[in-house]
Amino acid sequence: MSLVRQVRKSVRDVRNHFAAERVEFFPFVRTAKRYTLAKFRADGRSAANVTLLAISQSIAFAAIAGLPVVYGVLCTGVAALVAPFFSASRYTILGPTNATAFMLFSFFASNPDLAGRWKELVPLLVLMVGMIALLGALLRVADLMQYVSRSVLVGYISGAAVLILTNQLVHVLGLAGSIDHGAAGSFAGLLGELVKHVMDTDWVAVSIGAGTLVIFYGLKIWKRNWPVFAIALILASAVFGSLIRFHVPPFEHEATFSTFALSELVPRVPNLLRGGIFDDISALFGVALAIAFLASLENTLMAKTLASKSGDHVDVNQDMFSVGMANLASSVAGGMPASGSLTRSALNFASGAQTRFASLFAGVLSLIVAVLIAASAGWGLPLIDFVPKAALAALVIALSLGLFNLRSIRICLRSTGDDAAVLVFTFLSTLLAPLHVAIFIGVAISITLFLRKVSRPYLVEYEFNDEGELREMGEKRARPMPAISIVHVEGALFFGAAELFRTQIQRTVSDPAIKVIILRMKNARHLDATSVMALEDLVRFMRSRGLHLIVSGATKQVYKVLKRSGILETLQEGCDRKQGETNVFLTNPSNPNLSTRDALKRAQELLGTKKADIRIFYDPNKEKNES
Repeated sequence: MSLVRQVRKSVRDVRNHFAAERVEFFPFVRTAKRYTLAKFRADGRSAANVTLLAISQSIAFAAIAGLPVVYGVLCTGVAALVAPFFSASRYTILGPTNATAFMLFSFFASNPDLAGRWKELVPLLVLMVGMIALLGALLRVADLMQYVSRSVLVGYISGAAVLILTNQLVHVLGLAGSIDHGAAGSFAGLLGELVKHVMDTDWVAVSIGAGTLVIFYGLKIWKRNWPVFAIALILASAVFGSLIRFHVPPFEHEATFSTFALSELVPRVPNLLRGGIFDDISALFGVALAIAFLASLENTLMAKTLASKSGDHVDVNQDMFSVGMANLASSVAGGMPASGSLTRSALNFASGAQTRFASLFAGVLSLIVAVLIAASAGWGLPLIDFVPKAALAALVIALSLGLFNLRSIRICLRSTGDDAAVLVFTFLSTLLAPLHVAIFIGVAISITLFLRKVSRPYLVEYEFNDEGELREMGEKRARPMPAISIVHVEGALFFGAAELFRTQIQRTVSDPAIKVIILRMKNARHLDATSVMALEDLVRFMRSRGLHLIVSGATKQVYKVLKRSGILETLQEGCDRKQGETNVFLTNPSNPNLSTRDALKRAQELLGTKKADIRIFYDPNKEKNES
């Protein structure tokens, strides 16, 4: 029956875990009830600004991912439309982003056998990203993202920026038709191909890219608050695109993008009933997990950044839920993976958005623009056909340069050695490994270094001074009671610290004079199964040598873990409970030293001596001050 009760308690604990701070399925209802015409006008103005930037970036990010333009445009519209129904942040704008787009490109580049099937695999991949994010939100996984070092994200984004910049140089230099794309599957290989074919540079493409950058940086200096990226793309397309479309020498042979047709705007529902679906899921699971993780991490960072300016409450699990729902919708619509865009969300905030519905309006406007772009092909003026690949590549390079946050890099390199190591290793991992692997390498290194710090419990031997106060024992002073050692344990005793804790105590009892160890555990935290088993091993190790271990100052939480795990029975072996004997003494909040006094008395009983004069310092004013 005890096992049945334990299972029921575990089920109850899990239920209570999910009941606390649970995800809301319809958070937009509260906003809708308080919606006004003034808010509608403010949201509408903001949506117009965001749409202009979002459409131009969607073309760029689809190009980075190696996908047709329509994938980026559909993701931009659908994700922005769906996310506000489920998000916590009112400024959130979801859609394709630099890092997630390049992670998608990196995966297919490193798996050429799958690259030829991208049409059927991309919808499945986006669906998996959505399902993983939804499950993570329901399990409140986003709470754990606060333990991912900021150095990981800084190193990862910096490395991804280098990769994006290098890949876009291919188009700016006009070398797309010259390099061996098989050899350019890695960063080193791509660099080698660029150096090898640098003499084949197309200077017309270079002039288009340079001209576009002049427009971009000129606008940034002149009108910094405008959607400079979008305006620069439009102007470059109008100037250089017209020269290409109307076959003006020497521009007539330069590459442009292709306008999508209305037929490409139909939903592309992933086929989950086809043969080999489970093999595809297995092949895509790693990159789907990485994109879901990165998308949620980007969204969390974005929400916290804007909340620091607006004073809004941040609910990272609710925002992760919106990422999942946006990706589910994008997979059905035929888009690419969606993430939180800091640039578009910051523009939404700066443009005066009042509610979450600004994102919804931006999504609607983006889809209207998508229909107009598709219809333009039938009107004889295909708009996307005017966008030169060299111009867009130059703008992507400019965008990538903005990803290098020199201040954040300097802080990470100078703060601690661990931060510097995490940044450098994550950065190198992005260049040497596929991006969906590199992000987890950085996280693993960060967590490893973190665990190394927190898995060192603070153990120090104490004694009573002449006034009856507990004090740290000096190395050169003899113990007042040679057979008894009082060891104060402070810090986390989770699985990472358990072995170190056990070996340190064993080292203490190697002193042949010691017969009893009193563990003061008032400030010991986070006991788990591993630490409990280490404690049991320690008890049995000491008893095999005729030694005793007593626990003093245990909190209620520590006592519950000891009791539920069964280790309490091991600690109490040899105690005559009818006579009131015990080896575990709970802390007394009004005077923590009382439990140590009782533990010392018990130690004297075990040693068969009463010679020590035990005095406990007690400040009567402390209880008055606390009451």
